[in-house]
Amino acid sequence: MRVRYTPRARSDLQAIFDYLDQVSPAGARMVKQTLERRIRLLGEIPFIAPTTEELGVYELSIVRYPYKVYYRVENDEVRIVHIRHASRRPPVVSEL
Repeated sequence: MRVRYTPRARSDLQAIFDYLDQVSPAGARMVKQTLERRIRLLGEIPFIAPTTEELGVYELSIVRYPYKVYYRVENDEVRIVHIRHASRRPPVVSEL
């Protein structure tokens, strides 16, 4: 399956990467690689994560790092809709 990002998810990912580069340039590389690898894995195993309260939205927790990836599976595509740090307030269901 193809993995695609919504504009919001692309912006989320860029903001996370920018923050990590400022806080810990050396450590940022491992976090970035893990996030990208886990998201890419969704193309092979799209139903690996549990669903959320929002119908059709899945929540992938990134092991070892406190990030959550929200996504939908539509036809032959995984659409990443939101990425956030786990300590942040959960998104309002209608925002997904």
